[in-house]
Amino acid sequence: MQDEKEWAEHWWPAPAKLNLMLNVTGQRADGYHELQTVFQLIAISDWLNFTPTKTGKVELNCSSVALANENNIVMRAAKLLQQYSACDLGVDIVLKKILPMGAGLGGGSSDAATTLVVLNALWGLGYSLQQLAELGVTLGADVPIFVLGESAWAEGIGDEITPMALPENWFVVVNSEHHCSTREVFSHNSLTRDNSAITIRDFLGGQQENVCLPVVREMNRELDGIYRQFAEFSKVYMTGTGSSMFAKCGTRQEAVTLSEQLPDSWAKWAVKGVNKSPLQMSLKQFLCRKDVTFVELE
Repeated sequence: MQDEKEWAEHWWPAPAKLNLMLNVTGQRADGYHELQTVFQLIAISDWLNFTPTKTGKVELNCSSVALANENNIVMRAAKLLQQYSACDLGVDIVLKKILPMGAGLGGGSSDAATTLVVLNALWGLGYSLQQLAELGVTLGADVPIFVLGESAWAEGIGDEITPMALPENWFVVVNSEHHCSTREVFSHNSLTRDNSAITIRDFLGGQQENVCLPVVREMNRELDGIYRQFAEFSKVYMTGTGSSMFAKCGTRQEAVTLSEQLPDSWAKWAVKGVNKSPLQMSLKQFLCRKDVTFVELE
């Protein structure tokens, strides 16, 4: 176990993502849907801190009182890794929530991924990123993309991942307090579940629609209103099953200008897309400074 003071003073990012498109091509016997999507990481994060202990206990302190409980995915990720590895060490975790819940930005999944990746190093377990991704999918379909830490094309339930270099564009992301349940969206009668599969070339050629967007607009009048108002200024996309919507911008200034045109009452961010997770870069720098090798960090 590394020097406790250095670990205790370090904060680790759990970055958000956008689904640049989402296509549903079928439904499996277990109820999960067959998807095609493109994940792009964006430069806004939750933040986690991990202090190693020898008690064997996993403790969590969270800035959101509603999330400070045993069912928090961070707690579940830490205990899953502890049990899987038969590790007898413990950890005190602090979670600073920045990303809104139920926003389609992957906040909980990213928190879980950061927990798996950092504890793997903190506890000296030596698992590869691929092994952690395979463990992470048991917590949620989006967890592997954050573990692997690269923007990617994904299929299956979102866990069959092909890393993909994307233009690191700027985005304006808008979030609303009006949320739609993912379960309700996927069970809605208006959702087409047998769309034709597309290819990466199709995506790059402009097929970038989210088939859940019309369903969400039908289900939620408030989100439909936000979409209509947003669309007066730009082409609007939706990430995941909502509720966040976004516009693509060429430059930071373009993103800032667009953001300023939107209502001040909206929660909105001008953020940059990134192809490499800041978590992986931070961990690599931290471990290199401490002369520690992390398996398959590259």
